[in-house]
Amino acid sequence: MTIESLLTQFYTDLILVKRDSEQTALTYKISANEFLTWCKEEKLRLREISVQNLMYYLIKRKTNGCSEITLAKDISALRALGEYLVRLGIWQENLALQLDRPKANRSLPRVLSIEQVDKLLESIDKTKPNGIRDDALFELIYSCGLRISEACDLKIINLHMEERIILVHGKGDKERIVPFGDRAAEKLQKYINEARPIFTKGRNIAEVFVNYKGEPISRKGVWKRFKELEALSGVEAKVHTLRHSFATHLLSGGADLRSVQELLGHSDLATTQIYTHINDDQLKNVHDKYFIR
Repeated sequence: MTIESLLTQFYTDLILVKRDSEQTALTYKISANEFLTWCKEEKLRLREISVQNLMYYLIKRKTNGCSEITLAKDISALRALGEYLVRLGIWQENLALQLDRPKANRSLPRVLSIEQVDKLLESIDKTKPNGIRDDALFELIYSCGLRISEACDLKIINLHMEERIILVHGKGDKERIVPFGDRAAEKLQKYINEARPIFTKGRNIAEVFVNYKGEPISRKGVWKRFKELEALSGVEAKVHTLRHSFATHLLSGGADLRSVQELLGHSDLATTQIYTHINDDQLKNVHDKYFIR
């Protein structure tokens, strides 16, 4: 079996069997390709790989300048590949499970103030169909804390305007219900009534957000549009910053951690807790600024 064919089968298995997202599957495929290419260069057969070989590979990656975060991703990919190789009968056991992932220092995500979010959205030209769509799209991403993929994949049948809720398909194909407010409802209604029909031209498209061709909008398309807004508004941010801001603003407003975890679709509460550290940081800054002692 060639490296190319193994990688293709591995990628397909991640999507169809493990139910990983396309982004995760692609990340693992790229990491697996690095490892398999190294094995080929070292003339190592997969059936003869040992834990020591895996450790040597990671040490080499680190000496070549890979960060702790990259190494952690590499190990996750090796574990997924190892599981697949066991099912193929190439490995007797998943050797990669014996590898310890490095504890990377987790940096606090960038967060916008409510005023900055407003400034960003106000820079959209709402006189054009694209602008009406973008206004609804980025308002929904912010007010529901959506990942880009979740916004792109949102279906019309999962958008409930009267109840003001959406059914979101998140990571690992997990579903969650997220409410949205009056402002998002108003912008969505305007987009669905005025702009979307111009794009779809009467065709039945399942996804809520479409491009000018009437096709489901891609993540690349969303990134491109947001980059333009960033330049116009002067607000430095990424699309995912809207999700970070949503979580932080909820907690700042008094929402409990468990509720925010559910709204964001985090499987681990520890992931949500990082936003409490942002609030702690903000409090410390205020204390340092106004309490001189």
